[in-house]
Amino acid sequence: MNRLNLLSCSALVACVAAISPSACAQEARAFNIPAGPLGDALNAYATQSDQQILFSSSLVEGLRTQGLRGRYAPADALNRLLAGTGLSGRETRPGVIVLRRAEAAEAPVAANLDDVIVTGTLLRSSGDLASPVIVLDRDALDRRGLGTVAEILVDIPQNYAGSATSVVQATSSDNGGSNQVFSTGVNLRGLGPASTLTLINGRRLAGTGSRAEFADISALPSAAVERVDVLLDGASALYGADAIAGVVNVIMRKRVDGAESRVRVAAARGGGESVIASHLMGQDWETGSAYISYEYEHTNGLSSLDRDYTRDGDLRPFGGSDRRAFNSFPGNIVSFNAATGSYTSLFAIRPDASGSARTAADFAPGAANLQTLSQGVGLVPDLERHSAYARFSQSVGDRLDLTGDVRWSRRVNENLQTPISGVFTVSRANPFFVSPTGAASHTIGYSFAGDLGLPRQHTRAESVAVTFGGVYRFMDAWSLDAYVTGAEERSSPGSTNRVNTRFLAEALGNIPDDPATPYRAAVDGYFNMFGDGTVNGRAVLDFISQGMSRSYSRSRATSANVLAQGPVLSLPGGEVMIAVGAQSRDEFYETRNVALTSTVAPQYSSTPRRGRSISAVFAEARVPLVGPDNAVPGVRSLDLSVAGRYEEYSDFGSTTNPKVGLVWSPIEGLGVRASWGTSFRAGALAQLADAQSASPLFLSRADGSRPLTLSLGGGNPDLEPETSETLTLGIDYRPSGGASVSFNAFDTRFTDRIARPVSENINGALTDPALANFVTFINPAANPADLALIQSYSGFLGFSTLYPLTTYAAIIDSRWVNTGAVRVKGIDLSGRVPLSFAGGRLTLDGSASYLLDYDTQSTPTAPVRSVVGLIGFPSRLRARAGAVWARGDFDVGAHWTHVHAYEDRLGAAIDASNLVDARINWSPTLHGRGGMRLTLAVENLFDEDPPFYNGPLGFGFDGGQASPMGRTVSFQISKRW
Repeated sequence: MNRLNLLSCSALVACVAAISPSACAQEARAFNIPAGPLGDALNAYATQSDQQILFSSSLVEGLRTQGLRGRYAPADALNRLLAGTGLSGRETRPGVIVLRRAEAAEAPVAANLDDVIVTGTLLRSSGDLASPVIVLDRDALDRRGLGTVAEILVDIPQNYAGSATSVVQATSSDNGGSNQVFSTGVNLRGLGPASTLTLINGRRLAGTGSRAEFADISALPSAAVERVDVLLDGASALYGADAIAGVVNVIMRKRVDGAESRVRVAAARGGGESVIASHLMGQDWETGSAYISYEYEHTNGLSSLDRDYTRDGDLRPFGGSDRRAFNSFPGNIVSFNAATGSYTSLFAIRPDASGSARTAADFAPGAANLQTLSQGVGLVPDLERHSAYARFSQSVGDRLDLTGDVRWSRRVNENLQTPISGVFTVSRANPFFVSPTGAASHTIGYSFAGDLGLPRQHTRAESVAVTFGGVYRFMDAWSLDAYVTGAEERSSPGSTNRVNTRFLAEALGNIPDDPATPYRAAVDGYFNMFGDGTVNGRAVLDFISQGMSRSYSRSRATSANVLAQGPVLSLPGGEVMIAVGAQSRDEFYETRNVALTSTVAPQYSSTPRRGRSISAVFAEARVPLVGPDNAVPGVRSLDLSVAGRYEEYSDFGSTTNPKVGLVWSPIEGLGVRASWGTSFRAGALAQLADAQSASPLFLSRADGSRPLTLSLGGGNPDLEPETSETLTLGIDYRPSGGASVSFNAFDTRFTDRIARPVSENINGALTDPALANFVTFINPAANPADLALIQSYSGFLGFSTLYPLTTYAAIIDSRWVNTGAVRVKGIDLSGRVPLSFAGGRLTLDGSASYLLDYDTQSTPTAPVRSVVGLIGFPSRLRARAGAVWARGDFDVGAHWTHVHAYEDRLGAAIDASNLVDARINWSPTLHGRGGMRLTLAVENLFDEDPPFYNGPLGFGFDGGQASPMGRTVSFQISKRW
C-alpha cells in the first residue's frame, strides 16, 4: 500500500472548522481566483472554499494555473485549478485535502496524519483553535526576504528583541546576561526568552547560553523549515513548563523528492556582509522517504567605528551626554573622593614627542583625557555556522508509520570586547615614573586599548538532537503516537588578550620579580603607564596580555512521550475527540570555568552538576456542542475544549495546569473564541546553582558622581517556580473572497516571577527607589566592617583586582529572586485583503501588537509601576503593514515597520521608528523548466539611522528596538532540481 508523506504541513485555514466539509462539497460557491502561480491560487482556493489544503511548496514550485471565476462545487473548483499540473487532491479527513502527484492516484493511499502537526492542541482533528496562532508558511518565509527563520521571528510585532539577540549581547544591553554565545531566542510579549517555549516538530530543544534557560532558533538550517507556528497564549496544560508567554513551534519539511539549492548574499554600509548557502536532497519510495539538508552561513561583523552614533562615546552632537571616561590612553592621574565614592582627574598626562611624559611640564592640571570604554567594539559579531538536518519516514504494513530525524549545528562567533581599563598605582620603583608634584607614587586611570588592542571574544556552540518515533493506528479512528528524543548543546565562550593584573603588578615594579614567571623587568622592560599607548615593548606586552577566561557549558534534555487519541462519543454537534498521554523528561546542566586574570597559574571552578526528572500525564478533549446537524440561527457552531496537565518534578514538587477554550461561530465566516489557562516555569538549573560572581561597575548617583560599585551575581537554590494565568478573547472574520481580519485581546498575570530586578535597570541601580532593597552603600576606607564585607566576595568568580578594595562605595545584588508580580495586557490585530489590480493580484496585509499595560513589582512589598514604553521593555505599539502585487512570474512588495516612541530611564523621549523594506521575486520558466526563484530584497530602504538613545555605555541607539545595520541589500537564488 502506498503512503503519502507530507513534505509540508502548511495549512491554509480560512473558515471555522466546524462547518461540515461534506456539505460544503455539495454546495456551489463563488470563486474568484486570478491566473498565476499555483501556490497563490491554492491559497485563494482555501480561503474561498473554507477548507484546508496540505501541500509542499516544492510540489507546486514553477506550476501555474489559468485561474477560476464563477460558482462551482469546491471539489470541481479544485479539479479545474489543478488541470494540467499533474497533481490531484484527496480528502484525508473532513475539511482536509492532501495534494499529491496524479500518477499516484491509482494506488490506495494511507495518509500519514501524524505528520500533520497542529500547534496549540494535542488533537489532529481540532477545528478552529481557541488560542491565537500566527502561521508563517514556507512561502511567507521566502517572501519576507530575510536570511534565516530566526531573523523573521525576532521581527514579528509580538516579539521584543531586548534580550537573547546578538546585537543586545554585543552592546552589553541584554538584561538576561546569559547569551555569551550569541544565540537567538524568542521573547514574546517581552516576558523573557525563558518564558517562551520553543519546539522543533513539537519536541523540546536543549537550552542555550550560560544558563541554558532558553532555546536557540538560529541553530536550524532555515531552508529545511516548512513553516513556523507562533502560539500567542500560555500553554503549560499542553506542553508543560516554560509555555507562559507562548509557544514557537518550528515544523521541518516532511519530505524532499529531488534536490533544492539556495544561495543568498547580503551587505550593509560599512560591514555586515553575509553569505548563506544550503542544499537539500531526498528520495521518495513506495512506502517512505528520506532527505538531508545542509546550510552554511558566514557573516562579517559590524564595528562601532562604522556608525557615527557609536564611534567615540561622545553623544553630545546628537543631543546626548559625553559618555567618555578618564580611563584612557594616555591616562590621567586621579584621586579617590571618599565622600562621593568616585574618582576625579587631577592631571591629564600629555606625552611629548617621544610618546611618553618625562617631565612635570607633560601634565595638564585639572584636565582629563577622555575616551569611551566601548570604542571599536563589535556591534554585530563575526559568525560562521554549519547546520544540518536529516529525516526519514517508513510505513510498516497498513497501520504503523515510523519516523526519525537528526539535527546538528555548530556556530562560531568572534567579536571585539570592551578594552581592559582601571586605576593602578605606579611608584618610583618604575623607571618611567614621573610626578608633576614630586610625590612618590600616583594612581593612574588607564586603558590598555592602545598597547594591546581590544580583547577578542571567541565563542563556540554545538548542538545535536535525535528523535525516533512512530504512529500506530489500532482502530479505524484511534491512533497511538510514541517517540523518544534527546538533545544536547555544548558551548564555550572565552576571551583572550586580557590583562593579567598579577603580571601587570610585576611589570609596573609594584612587586618583585616572581621566580614562578619567566619575566624579568630589568631584562624584558617595565610597563610604561605614562605613555600614549605606543611606547611599550613587545616582551612586556606579551607578558601582561596573557590574561584569559573561558567557560564550558553542557545542557541536555531527553524525553519519552506517548499519546493516544480518537473519538469517544457522538453528540448532535459531532464527535467528541480526546487525547490522553504521558511523558517522562530529564534535564541536565553543568558548567566549568578557567581564568588567568589575576594569578600566576590558571584558576579552575565549576558549577555542581545538576539534573532533574519530570513525569507528566496530560489530556485534552474537544466537545462539539453545536454543529451542522443541530445549528440554530446565531449559533452555527460551538466547540468546547478542555485540557489539563499534571507534572511532578524531582527537585521542587508537583504542579497542575488546566486550560479551557470556547469557539463560537454565529454566522458563516465569523468566529469568536476565548481561552483561559494557567502556566508555570521552574527555575533553570543554572538559575538555581550558578556559581557566585562579583564584578566592578561605575554607576551614577543622584549627585552626578559615578562611584565604584560591586555587582553580585549567581544562582539562588531557594527559587520557587513562577506561575501565570492568561485570558485571551478573539474574533476572526473571513468573508468569501480571501479577506480576513483577526482581533485578539490578552491578559497575562505573573506571580513569583523569576528575575533579576537590578539587571533591568542596572545603570540606574543606585538611584531607582524600586531597587533600594538590592543596594548597600558602604565606606570600606573608614568602616572595617564594610572592608570585611568586600573582602568576603574576593573569592567569587570574576572578582577584579583592578581597583583597591577601599574604593568601593556600593554593592548591588543582581542575583536571581522571585519578584512580586507582573501583569501584561494588550491587543493584537491582523488583516489581509486580496484585490484584483493592474492585471494581477494585489494583497494588502498588516499586523500590530498594542500593549495596554505592562506593570511590574520588584518585590512582594514594592509598589507596582508601569514600564510599558520604557527602555528595556516593549514599546506600546509595534506594527507592520504593506502590500504585495503579483502578476505572472513576478511579485513585488513593500512593507512599513513601526515602533512607537518610548522613554529612557530619565524620561527623555526616544523617537518612533518607521522603516520601509522592499523586495522583488521572479520565478521564471526557462526552456520549459521551472523551479527557480530569484529574490532581491532591501531592508531599511531609505537607510534611516535608529532613533537616538542617550545610552550610558556610549552607544547612541537601543539594540532592543532598533538595528544598527542600516540599509541592507540581499539577493537570493533558489533552484529545485
